[in-house]
Amino acid sequence: MKFVLRDAPPRIVHRLQVAGMHPLLARLLAARGVNNPAEMEPELSALLPPSLLKGTEQAARILADAIVRGDALCIVADYDCDGATACAVGLRGLRMMGARASYVVPNRFTTGYGLSPAVADLVAQRPEGRPDWIVTVDNGIASVDGVARARQLGMRVLVTDHHLPGPQLPEAEAIVNPNQPGCPFPSKNLAGVGVMFYVLLALRAELRARGAFTTAAQPRLDSLLDLVALGTVADVVRLDANNRLLVAQGLKRMRAGRMQPGLRALLSVAGRDANYVSAFDMGFAVGPRINAAGRLADMTLGIECLLTDDAEQALHLAQTLDAINRERRGIESTMREQAQEALVRLQQQGDATDRAAISLFSADWHEGVVGIVAGRLKEIHHRPTFVFAPGTDGYLRGSGRSIAGFHLRDALDLISKREPGLLLRFGGHAAASGCTIPIDGFTRFAAAFEGVAQEWLSPELLACKLEVDGELPPEWFVPEIAQLLQSQVWGQGFTAPIFASRIEVLQQGQLGSNHLKARVRVLDGSPGSSMIRDLVAWNRTDFLPAQAHVAWRLDSNAWKGRTQVRMVLEAVEDIG
Repeated sequence: MKFVLRDAPPRIVHRLQVAGMHPLLARLLAARGVNNPAEMEPELSALLPPSLLKGTEQAARILADAIVRGDALCIVADYDCDGATACAVGLRGLRMMGARASYVVPNRFTTGYGLSPAVADLVAQRPEGRPDWIVTVDNGIASVDGVARARQLGMRVLVTDHHLPGPQLPEAEAIVNPNQPGCPFPSKNLAGVGVMFYVLLALRAELRARGAFTTAAQPRLDSLLDLVALGTVADVVRLDANNRLLVAQGLKRMRAGRMQPGLRALLSVAGRDANYVSAFDMGFAVGPRINAAGRLADMTLGIECLLTDDAEQALHLAQTLDAINRERRGIESTMREQAQEALVRLQQQGDATDRAAISLFSADWHEGVVGIVAGRLKEIHHRPTFVFAPGTDGYLRGSGRSIAGFHLRDALDLISKREPGLLLRFGGHAAASGCTIPIDGFTRFAAAFEGVAQEWLSPELLACKLEVDGELPPEWFVPEIAQLLQSQVWGQGFTAPIFASRIEVLQQGQLGSNHLKARVRVLDGSPGSSMIRDLVAWNRTDFLPAQAHVAWRLDSNAWKGRTQVRMVLEAVEDIG
């Protein structure tokens, strides 16, 4: 790991400071391409208009007509946090506008992802009767066969999705997806929940134009922004200006106490203060608890937690999700250790030398956790990584995570052309994708994946680098600055501040079973100057060297009524 200092143009830093921004924040934001303070205080009026998102106006007309006729709508969701929040936003928003709406969420272990023919059959056979419409959220763009089956069964389909389309689009009545061909929407990074929110904005405008309600009495869709923020952060989509606006507005509502009961309950069981909730809390505390339901159990638990207006029921569901998440962490820890041991064995055999990608499989692994393990391995080894486990249907399910410069879904597309019949299903994004392969297909996949990685990845892209924001002046190592930074919207493509310091380790020991704590002296290079600080390293048990150059985040920790600041280790720079 090598640290690379971010460049903060002095002219931009000065401009931001003159506008009244704190000097540290001015430096950090200038280094991330912010030129004007107004970019960090966006109002909802600055949101990109729904008219730019191809298909929204057509979808709005369809839904408005369906509401007038009293048609039954059924949302088909996805089993991750983006899909769960998109489902909750869709249901709450449609019901606000008078729709008869219900939902079905596919099961990871039985029906698989998205609107498949099996899910279309499931929707049509529900006890409450076959709906007139299926509305997909966070899926559907690749559901060619599923949409065809739904139509055959007498249901019409409206697709809302954000995943990359394949060579053939489904024959839906309308498709809303910023990544579909011919869509001019500037923010291609909109999450599935964001797409559904835009459809609701267009629907409200359509109903208002038809005289269904006045502007003053229209449904308050901004009440859904807490869920939009959660799904956007949890899906790790790039936080471009439009996504940052959505997240910032959602966090603003949450900090003011305006949030769904389920979200409040999830923050409570996670031990997070709702008054100071951050994007970090959404991504690392709330999101994993929602995702755990889809990984190990049934995402219906997560969706119901986000849908209920009963605080007591919300707390009960949140506690259940918390227990499932603890189970998930135990499974993940075991799988991660086994994966690391497998990599060591490959290296000892000489099979992992100069590899550009990692592919691993074990018959003992859990298919619901392979994506998390792939992400951990990618972070440690800085290689595109795919981890496979057996599925309940007799196939292998794989989930991958990638590094900058290697488009994972495009790699899968190339493999599908080079190895016909190997990828039974695949889809996803540049950074995260999944696939299904035959039970005996792992060796073929690993070789093909490695071949593409060798072709596409240069030594420079394979070099593990971390952008840092330099040293933090000692006078800013205080709770007020930690709070200032935590109040900002950070995430994918707009990364949270990471500082770099040279340290001397005074003492260190284990924190729990998987973490490290240390007391360190920070050396700033000035003769005789030093600062003693606390440092924690999550998911690390290896002791630090006596002296090191470390990258870290500033964190505040409340203990016995006092707020203290500490360093949270991100990485240790290689010497030499």
